[in-house]
Amino acid sequence: MNAMYGSVLCAALLLSFSAIAEQSRGEARERLEPEGFLYGIGLGINQELYKGYDKRVIPLPILGYRGKRLSVLGPFVSYDFLQLDGVRFAVQAAPRFQGYDSSDSDVFIGMDKRKFSFDAGLGIKYQRDDWSFDVSSMFDVLNKSNGYELKTSIGRAFKQGPLFIEPTLSVSYLDANHVDYYYGVAAHEATFARPMYEGKSAVNTSVGLSIGTPIFFGGFTRLGIDYTWNDSSISESPLVERDTNLSLILLYSRFF
Repeated sequence: MNAMYGSVLCAALLLSFSAIAEQSRGEARERLEPEGFLYGIGLGINQELYKGYDKRVIPLPILGYRGKRLSVLGPFVSYDFLQLDGVRFAVQAAPRFQGYDSSDSDVFIGMDKRKFSFDAGLGIKYQRDDWSFDVSSMFDVLNKSNGYELKTSIGRAFKQGPLFIEPTLSVSYLDANHVDYYYGVAAHEATFARPMYEGKSAVNTSVGLSIGTPIFFGGFTRLGIDYTWNDSSISESPLVERDTNLSLILLYSRFF
């Protein structure tokens, strides 16, 4: 689930055209990532893995700023503290929109609440000729799960007429603390229908496709779709009913 929210910052910043293109990054990439203050609105729909919890629909108000080093979109923050030959090193912070309570599904009745949290960590990004390579390491700084996530992704931006198209591939590693907190069943939570389950570390793979255009209402409209294959350490949890999930984000943004 977090894959969708972890991409909200990047998604909301794919906004409009830039007057100057840096050849090293690529023309399409430069036009997709201009600088300035922005606002807008969006809608996120995420297919949940949990039994009896079909989907989560979340409105996404957009208000933020993107500069040469600093990007801020509400609670999503990234600051490039070092740049070397096109490689950017950043400190990052982002909310982790995961969790549940007993009202979300019958499968959670008798379970302790799993809470949202907040992650912080480091990221490395390299962009050239419309390609983008990203690596990040994010840790739960509120100590809800005491877990961490390592993620790497690659994407390529294309321009076709008024459309900007970017397919992506990403792989994420979730440590055992994270998986056990969100998908495990503790001994005091176990029942006949919901046996005790201790989550192990997981490696998930996602493919994504984003399509954006500046032709509507003087701003930038973007549709993002992600499909994720989840590790067996997640799908074998007694709380989970599927091993894949789909997420969609629709965003409209413009500059002040």
